[in-house]
Amino acid sequence: MGTLSVWRFESPQGAENALGLLTRLQKEQLIRIQDAAYVSWPEGRKRPKTKELGKLTGAGALGGSFWGFLFGLIFFIPLLGMAVGAAMGALAGSMRHGGIDEDFIREVQRQVTPGTSALFVVTSEVVADRVLEPFKETGATLITTNLSAEQETRLREAFAESEETQRV
Repeated sequence: MGTLSVWRFESPQGAENALGLLTRLQKEQLIRIQDAAYVSWPEGRKRPKTKELGKLTGAGALGGSFWGFLFGLIFFIPLLGMAVGAAMGALAGSMRHGGIDEDFIREVQRQVTPGTSALFVVTSEVVADRVLEPFKETGATLITTNLSAEQETRLREAFAESEETQRV
C-alpha cells in the first residue's frame, strides 16, 4: 500500500475543487495516485456525503468496500451505538497495520465537521518539492497520514516551509 493521507479543507467544496490540481500533477508524473475518495459536509447536514474517485485512479487500489468501511468507522458507526461499535472494533483492528487506528479515526472525526471537506488519497512516487507548494495553495491542511511519526513530521515541516515561502 502507498501512503494514505487525509487533507482537510475549510469548505464543503474544497476537497472536490482540489481534484483538478491532483489530476494535473498526476498527468505531469509528479505524483502517482493509487486510490482516492473525499467527504463533503455541508452545514446543517447530519452526515457528510462521500465519494470514491474511480475516474481519477481507474479501478483504484483499495476499492469501494475499503472506502465504505473506513467512512463507516469514521462517520457513521459512532451514530449507531455501542453494540455495533464493539463488533466493528474487531474488524477495525485489522486496519492497524496500514496505519489506520483509533487515533487516526478520532483525529479525522475531530477535524472533519459540518462546513468542511476532506480528501483521502493513497499516493506513491511523489516529487514532494513540486507537489507540496501548489497543493498548499488549495487551502489544504494535513490531518493525518499512515507514515511513521518521523516521516509525518518531515511532511508537515515541508508543508509549513512552502507556506512560509509563499508569504515572503
